[in-house]
Amino acid sequence: MQPLEQFLTAEECAEVDLALLSAKEKFSTRLAIYALRVLKQIAKETGLTVEAVTNQQVTNWIEKDESIQQEIEVDASFKSFFTNLVISSLRPLKQISLESGESMEDLTIKQVVAWFEKDAKIRREQGIDAGFLKL
Repeated sequence: MQPLEQFLTAEECAEVDLALLSAKEKFSTRLAIYALRVLKQIAKETGLTVEAVTNQQVTNWIEKDESIQQEIEVDASFKSFFTNLVISSLRPLKQISLESGESMEDLTIKQVVAWFEKDAKIRREQGIDAGFLKL
């Protein structure tokens, strides 16, 4: 797992940075990429599909993630806050999977970034209610 200050690889960061997204949209995209990585790792460890991973399994993973332990030690509420952020990323990931016809296991970083760009473009052109996300 990446250190807390570096949830994404340099390549993933570059992919997000090149996207035509606002800072808030880039944050959501980065979070979704991290969540996808966590989900894939949990699925691999448990033998489940990514879609079958439960919220409790995500919570347990975050509790054990060494890169997050320092933050939890500094602020106990961080665990709950961060867990909720990761779990909330499941919604757009499920939508990306649905729209692409790919299982969540097979989603790529490029697909995730492209979907966030598409959704942002819809919100900018047609209004916030037209997009999937209400950022």
